Amino acid sequence: MENLKSKTTKSRDEIPENFDSYETAAEFWDTHDVSDYLDLTEEVSDVKIKLKRKYFKIEPGITAKLSKKAREKGISTETLINLWLQEKLFESEKLE
Repeated sequence: MENLKSKTTKSRDEIPENFDSYETAAEFWDTHDVSDYLDLTEEVSDVKIKLKRKYFKIEPGITAKLSKKAREKGISTETLINLWLQEKLFESEKLE
């Protein structure tokens, strides 16, 4: 069984010790499959993520359209807004 495992295990890049930013971490994981690194993972509990919330007024007509589109995609309106804002910011940064 050990011999079979070593034959089916594919080579993998080392995970960087530290990532310079969230973007570099995202770039790494966009091109690597986490299932190739399961032996390096460990269960984590009691994780606390601090999110800063800022509220913006959105016109009612836009809100209704956003909610409809989010339902079609099976995600929350908040998630859809964040995804679209990230995409737009990424596009505008590429043009600068």
